[in-house]
Amino acid sequence: MKKNIVLIGMPGVGKSTIGVVLAKLIGYQFIDADLVIQQKAGKLLHEIIKEEGTDGFLEIEGRINSEIEAERAIIATGGSVVYEKNAMEHYKKTGIIVYLHVSFPILEKRLKDIKGRGVVLKSGQDLQALYAERTPLYESYADIVVEEENMGVEDTVEALIEKLRQIQE
Repeated sequence: MKKNIVLIGMPGVGKSTIGVVLAKLIGYQFIDADLVIQQKAGKLLHEIIKEEGTDGFLEIEGRINSEIEAERAIIATGGSVVYEKNAMEHYKKTGIIVYLHVSFPILEKRLKDIKGRGVVLKSGQDLQALYAERTPLYESYADIVVEEENMGVEDTVEALIEKLRQIQE
């Protein structure tokens, strides 16, 4: 049986915020995979990207996410984890994967300082190109998709809990 709930989606969709609230409501622990990466690497995400490059960061992110072992946990992943097949296969085996989705215009409003957040961008890539590239990956791994359009945190969590109930019946 799958014991965890794994949140995926673009930076700025609220994976960490939704994850903390959901964990409190259903009595699970909360794990922020980006914080685990920072702790194990001893550096901030943007420092790792600067020092290791995009490919180096993705390798580190994939390896550390593949090593996260938990039960009854809400795991908020970094937005780029979907590039790492081993990490996503690990999460598919151990959890229900929930894709938190917002439209590009809303995402653009939420993300002001994309580089300071430690977002993995290829050379010359902008937010819209990143969104277009990642969306099919998120959709392919998702067991559940929660459309967050015009919803606050509480509404999103309620919608997520309802979708979890539906797949567990």
